[in-house]
Amino acid sequence: MKTKELIDEIQKLPVKKRIFVIERTMQLMRKQEERDQMTTAADTLYEDYKADKELTQFTNLDFENFYEAR
Repeated sequence: MKTKELIDEIQKLPVKKRIFVIERTMQLMRKQEERDQMTTAADTLYEDYKADKELTQFTNLDFENFYEAR
C-alpha cells in the first residue's frame, strides 16, 4: 500500500481510531529508535570492552554461586 493510500484509509476512520493509530505508531517508532541507539552504543563500545580488561573484570564472577543475605 502506498503512503497516500494509507493516509486516505486512516482519514476514513473515526477520530478515536485515528488517535489510536497515531499513538501506536509513535510507540513503535520510539521502541525502534531505542533499539537503534542501543545497537549503535554497543557497536561503538565493543572494541573498548574487548581490549580493556578493567571494563570486564566483574564478569569473572558470573559463574560463581551467589547467595542472597537475608
